[in-house]
Amino acid sequence: MKGAIAIAVASAALASASATPARVEARASASASSSSSLPKVTVKGNAFFAGEDRFYVRGVDYQPGGSSKAADPIADVAGCTRDVAEFKKLGINTVRVYTVDNTASHDQCMSLLADAGIYLALDVNTPLYSLNRDAPAASYNAEYLQSIFATIDAFANYDNTLLFFSGNEVINSESNTDCAPYVKAVTRDMKQYIGSRGYRAIPVGYSAADVESSRYDLAQYMNCGTDDQRSDFFAFNDYSWCDPSSFQLSGWDQKVEMFSNYSIPLFLSEYGCIKGTRQWEEVAALYNTEMTGVYSGGLVYEYSEEGNDYGLVTISGTTVTEGASYTALKTAYANTTNPTGDGGYRSTGESSTCPTESTVWDVTKFTGQELPAIPSGAVTYMSKGAGTGPGLSGSGSQDAGGASSGTASAGSGTVTATATNSAGATSSGAASSASASAGAASSLMVGEMGFAPFVCTAVVFASTFFGAALL
Repeated sequence: MKGAIAIAVASAALASASATPARVEARASASASSSSSLPKVTVKGNAFFAGEDRFYVRGVDYQPGGSSKAADPIADVAGCTRDVAEFKKLGINTVRVYTVDNTASHDQCMSLLADAGIYLALDVNTPLYSLNRDAPAASYNAEYLQSIFATIDAFANYDNTLLFFSGNEVINSESNTDCAPYVKAVTRDMKQYIGSRGYRAIPVGYSAADVESSRYDLAQYMNCGTDDQRSDFFAFNDYSWCDPSSFQLSGWDQKVEMFSNYSIPLFLSEYGCIKGTRQWEEVAALYNTEMTGVYSGGLVYEYSEEGNDYGLVTISGTTVTEGASYTALKTAYANTTNPTGDGGYRSTGESSTCPTESTVWDVTKFTGQELPAIPSGAVTYMSKGAGTGPGLSGSGSQDAGGASSGTASAGSGTVTATATNSAGATSSGAASSASASAGAASSLMVGEMGFAPFVCTAVVFASTFFGAALL
């Protein structure tokens, strides 16, 4: 998301499971309408599939109130009811939400979304519980992981939870690529938690800034190493297509070529340049076979106008006013169908090669497959669960202590035991406690003390509320 609250808030605060999740409609309140369950989305090769059908992300970024209001739109039933009607008119299948309250109930809104055929792409961080660019080592701690694991608990049993973002634009320049091992460690930990707690294999990946010089290195990094370390997908925010433009003029053709051998799903987590009049010409390219062999769609930034001219609609209480950009996007979607068949996806592929040190990739404390070990205080969550999260009113985790104190060996995030998970999310939004086999995290091996705390050279970061570089 675009905005300055990342600096303000941070400165002030300085996976496959055997259990079957409960159906979305079965957990909705009595007042919510019932619906047929949406097919769960899985990863096959470099694409998403809903059942046997190729799934393309076709959606919008959704955070009413924007960066000035850390609120949970999926706990706001009135707001969901108001906005889902607009989503249905627009013809989307996905919304991305940047922050949620992991202590709130989300049953009704998730059911409303499911009724409309809409999935949720969810950022697990909040402004107070996120990695800090200035001190990634200190902010990668047990209290932080407890919060993001509690968010997983709150949403893992919904069939229409599409995926989890482990971070958003933590690395936004060549000067802070040193933070990459911590982002990757969080991704690894989330995947292990999902598997250890008996949830289905909900994809976990990262939403990156479109920093041209290091974009490819970062994508390769998130897809290299052992399977437990690799992301399930990679997404990046891209504002390079500014109408009027074309597949070639925008440079999108070069990005397709660059990622032509990428072996996991790739999509745009934000797009929609406002330098010209938005006609959404890029939609026709994004869902055309010239791109679908490599890309799996994208998310338009953003649904509601928050004083930055990116909004598709203006919200005033219960009233929604559709802007010209909304109308143009609705037309673009209506005129663009997905390719027939599988869209030319690659069913197989190898992991990437980890990038080496260069002038644009300065990752030296952890090289190759080395990553920070999971903080010792967080190991117990794998077998016992995270418990109740801090919600949006906690004191924050960035200076909480309990940071990682070693280097993990490759494969340390492999799931070795799986808890029984049959109860699903409770009315408070947290999954009920489940018994687990002993040693769920027994494969976590903390090696020699191998690093000193980093000081990345960027501003303090709260990942949930800072999007692509300002245009």
